[in-house]
Amino acid sequence: MKTRKFMTGFAALAFSTVILGACSADDAGEENEANSSQSSATEESATASSEEAEVVSGASLQDGTYSLQELNDENGYHVEFSITTEDGEITESDYDYVDADGESKQDDDEYNEQMEEEAGVAPEEFIPQLNEALESEQNPESVEVVSGATHSSHSFQNYAQQLVQAAQEGNTEEIEIDNGAELQDGTYTLEEQNYDNDYRTVFSIVVDDGQITESNYDSVDEDDNSKQDDEEYNEMMEEETGVGPDEFIDTLNEELVDTMDDEEASPGDVEAVSGATHSSESFVLYAEQLVNAAEKGDTDTIEVDNFVEE
Repeated sequence: MKTRKFMTGFAALAFSTVILGACSADDAGEENEANSSQSSATEESATASSEEAEVVSGASLQDGTYSLQELNDENGYHVEFSITTEDGEITESDYDYVDADGESKQDDDEYNEQMEEEAGVAPEEFIPQLNEALESEQNPESVEVVSGATHSSHSFQNYAQQLVQAAQEGNTEEIEIDNGAELQDGTYTLEEQNYDNDYRTVFSIVVDDGQITESNYDSVDEDDNSKQDDEEYNEMMEEETGVGPDEFIDTLNEELVDTMDDEEASPGDVEAVSGATHSSESFVLYAEQLVNAAEKGDTDTIEVDNFVEE
């Protein structure tokens, strides 16, 4: 079996790199160019590497076809997405926006022309690009955001991550996303199962009156001690990237609550913290999955069997 390629560091297979609505040229602001201009600063550079490495934690993908579908149309389209896995690898990614007749947004000439003019990229270009990237990278979080199609890229990452999680479990039941639904009150929780560099992610959001009122994202060790309190780690990362977990974790939590106060916003609108780009992307990925849970009122803890490299 060929070894998967994953970015070391804050590897997340839960969605990894989450958004909820279809990309639309009618919402020209939704493809926010500012969000796609991400910091190039290297986080945890001492361990980061794009070279292939052996995965030592995280269940393998079981062979089969796994599918996901949005329940609601936005501007006449909704996402339909499936992946096919064989010998533990993603061999086919089929992500698309389709209308009520099953026609692809890629074939809508008027829509493609309009979005090309407004965002510089059209569905006929970025949809195949995202599918090819997942087949190549194997890790949703490693799929790069397409400039001009930021929200669709985040949505792709989020949904791909959920499909990967299903493939790890061998659960071929179609995943239904109640996109755009009002968030139901409650506490929604996600936890990584495996420790990477002695830490794993724990993340919860609290929804009250349909709004996210609290975001509790953190990295904890086996004794539930926060990475924010690891003075040696914070000092090292501060020297290498200019920001430590004691700063960027609080920033991300505050930004999610502030950003989601706008009914039209999504977690992908949270700006990456300079020097903590990878953790910012993982944060967005997991936040989107938690928002999907809140849309359905599903308070079961999301357990992420995240891949960890040797």
